[in-house]
Amino acid sequence: MATFAYFILCGTTMGTWVVHIPAVEQRVGISHATLGGLLVMLGVGAFIGMQAAGPLTDRLGARVIVPTTGVLCGAALALPGLARGPWTLAGALLAFGFCNGCLDVSMNAHAVHVEKAYGRPVMSAFHATFSVGGVLASLAAAATAGAGLTPAAGMAAVVALGIVIALVSAGALLPAAPTAADTEPVEEAERAPAAAPRKTSARIWFLAALALMVMLCEGAASDWSALHLKDILGAPASTAAFAYGTFAATMTIGRLLADRFVARFGPLAVLRYGAAAGSVGITIVALSPWMWSAFAGWALFGLGLSGCVPQLFSAAGQADPSAAGANVSRVAGLGYVGMLAGPAVIGWLTHLVALNHAFVLLTLLCAITAVAAGALRTGSDLSRDMAASHS
Repeated sequence: MATFAYFILCGTTMGTWVVHIPAVEQRVGISHATLGGLLVMLGVGAFIGMQAAGPLTDRLGARVIVPTTGVLCGAALALPGLARGPWTLAGALLAFGFCNGCLDVSMNAHAVHVEKAYGRPVMSAFHATFSVGGVLASLAAAATAGAGLTPAAGMAAVVALGIVIALVSAGALLPAAPTAADTEPVEEAERAPAAAPRKTSARIWFLAALALMVMLCEGAASDWSALHLKDILGAPASTAAFAYGTFAATMTIGRLLADRFVARFGPLAVLRYGAAAGSVGITIVALSPWMWSAFAGWALFGLGLSGCVPQLFSAAGQADPSAAGANVSRVAGLGYVGMLAGPAVIGWLTHLVALNHAFVLLTLLCAITAVAAGALRTGSDLSRDMAASHS
């Protein structure tokens, strides 16, 4: 429950910033183009935070790093609301992105250990509650606006509540990450000598590349789904907005259900068939001339992708539990790059082809992920399968 609390906290703080972007833009007095450039600072800060938090979580333990970064993330949310100019907003976004990235990686590394101790898959449910946090942020913004509070006051309320949640939940976290002596043997190729610095294995980087492809697809859907319905299929703006809502809804539902499928069929099947379903869904979107079939395609795209990223994070953390933080930081960091790059890549392709035809790239990325899903299978898994087949 404490881990769920931190996932909700992370989703709520990020969602609170997103819903208050228009108010902050107006207060600072900048154009959309300037804001777009400043948002890069948020991504840069998050990437740096992810790389810093992973090794620190392995060294100091989640009970230290997760609450600390939770408090800092909550406090840093107030900074964009206090910015008075472009430069101060840039610094505020860099700081908020850094704290959010630290919390993201440290709580995911801790979730890997919780999942292992719990005895059944729960990683997808954790990621679903992150999405729930975004919904709560929207509801909180609507409530504060209806009560006549300013955006700054609404953000301050979330800051205070977030800090309290981070502190109250700290005592229920696992006391420390498992050490190599406490865990099952890891693969020889991934085990480093005790005295030598750890090196990230080729398998972790491969998982990170898959995360980049999947999260690039997620990022592209968030920025281009509504525009696709409006510009390609001629839907009204009010109707087009439901395209992303459909994608996000099925992704959240899929993550709430994915753990049951992981327990029954295994993470490899969830990644492989989920990515394959995503490939079919976005292909329907790209080729469909009808609005309702496009909605169905976005729904299938979100449902298919819903369980993919949690399996990649879980596999990275379980590859070597004593270095879960560092490994998750590599996968999450490269995946975050993909999410930031997705909208830009599709935008660049629209200079060459129509928007719906640019979505064929997403079809290819999902198909590659489905084919490469065997990366989740470890050497020990292969040995067990061979032994079973011989018997």
